[in-house]
Amino acid sequence: MSAQLHTTPLHAAHRAANARMVDFGGWDMPVNYGSQIEEHHAVRTDAGMFDVSHMRVVDIKGEQVRAFLTRAIANNVAKLKVSGKALYSCLLNPQATVIDDLIVYFFAEDYFRLVVNAGTADKDIAWLQQLNSDWSTGLTITSRNDLAILAVQGPNARAKVWQVLPETQAASEALKPFNAAQIGDVMIARTGYTGEDGFEVVLPATQIENFWNQLITAGIRPCGLGARDTLRLEAGMNLYGQDMDETINPLNAGLAWTIDLVSERDFVGKEALIAQGQTQQFLGLLLLDKGGVLRGHQVVHTEHGIGEITSGTFSPSLQQSIAMARLPLGVAIGDTVHVAIRDKKLAARVVKMPFVRNGKSQL
Repeated sequence: MSAQLHTTPLHAAHRAANARMVDFGGWDMPVNYGSQIEEHHAVRTDAGMFDVSHMRVVDIKGEQVRAFLTRAIANNVAKLKVSGKALYSCLLNPQATVIDDLIVYFFAEDYFRLVVNAGTADKDIAWLQQLNSDWSTGLTITSRNDLAILAVQGPNARAKVWQVLPETQAASEALKPFNAAQIGDVMIARTGYTGEDGFEVVLPATQIENFWNQLITAGIRPCGLGARDTLRLEAGMNLYGQDMDETINPLNAGLAWTIDLVSERDFVGKEALIAQGQTQQFLGLLLLDKGGVLRGHQVVHTEHGIGEITSGTFSPSLQQSIAMARLPLGVAIGDTVHVAIRDKKLAARVVKMPFVRNGKSQL
């Protein structure tokens, strides 16, 4: 089976570590290395690392790259004034639904870098190439399949990365969140997906296994997709394909903060987005009753109509079941709603996200 799946440059290392492997969107990826719960707590209390090399680095170069991205993405790259600054944004189609969510890094006026999701990477690149052609911007859009990415997350993550890559400390020590530095052929970014501090390290694929092994020696725990999901859900962070996709208006997915509708600039999907407006809201749920776990696609009954859970799990940090849900506009934080779980309707409280940040409950 795995022969038909895509693999990252760390595939052999995962297999050697007896990881439990699963098909994740066509990639053979580790879900855990024995204990998903222990991996989760390692990130919250110390440091863990995730192979995210299935995600794609895309470099865009040319004189008109800033003008191109100003029109191509929903957030405003005018905010990127200092080299290394990063921005989270949706990539919308003309119907104002989400092609992908991505991070864009500014390095020079003729050089921006995107990191896009694995399952959408080819579609994203084809769309960007089409816009490049339609708008005659003459850019070079390069899929950097020669690079690999490790996310090292947790309160001790940065210090342990510097143990292994001491030559990067001077350039990365002063980085604020959502900034990156390039040191030779290595990029270090402070843009995590767990609600903890840490780095994403992008480096040549040929060097990733050695780096991985050195980080293990430095005391960083390998973590799989299972812990990555519980961590990001506690942190209130959307997952493409679950919380939004090409059927969802981003305003209904809690992503209004990633869209610039204030400036006069036009961007793909703006007209449709303004016309549609927001028809649902994206809020957290905390299960109050015993007898079930909140999961995606469960129906939520409220006094204002029906909603739906998009992502749900049992939170290892809170020891309670939590979820993200699209709910009717009338629902307020603090309300009690009821979730249909099998043949029961269990009570849940509507809460503001995130649930956990920097190891501490936000509830």
